[in-house]
Amino acid sequence: MKLPGDEIVPRPRGGYTQAISVRAPADEVWPWIAQVGQGKGGFYSYELLENLVGCNIHNANRIIPEYQDVKVGDAIVMHPKAPVIPVLTVEPDKALVGGGAQDEENANVWIFYLMQKDGSTRLVSRWTYQYKPVFLNRIIYWFLEPIAAVMQRKMLITMKKLAETNSA
Repeated sequence: MKLPGDEIVPRPRGGYTQAISVRAPADEVWPWIAQVGQGKGGFYSYELLENLVGCNIHNANRIIPEYQDVKVGDAIVMHPKAPVIPVLTVEPDKALVGGGAQDEENANVWIFYLMQKDGSTRLVSRWTYQYKPVFLNRIIYWFLEPIAAVMQRKMLITMKKLAETNSA
């Protein structure tokens, strides 16, 4: 399915889409997305593993009011020494898109998308990328993609639990 932000990486070399059903309305899932990032709510994933590589992640188990007003141009920080992911699209209770083109051959996008139906929400997360097809880039993404997919899956499961637990 086409999602907002897919146009940022028109010719992806790779990526993945994962989704999970949440027994809570979209407005109770959104706050967990809004505060994603290092120095904010964390990534709701394997904190120990993230910190082994120096991410300095502290996953929140509550909604943090000061991180709820996410805006276009804000940064999602993955690691203190890595380039930030600029926020490109914010549609509260619907979509958060971050990423962008580094140049003509290198781009990435991370999309969170919420589809609400009958009081439940389908939480979708997609990461796609394109890169200059040189040997080193192929090795890096070959290594990175499965790790990121496992970490993202854990993030979705944790967001589901948090939203359902905190749902009225």
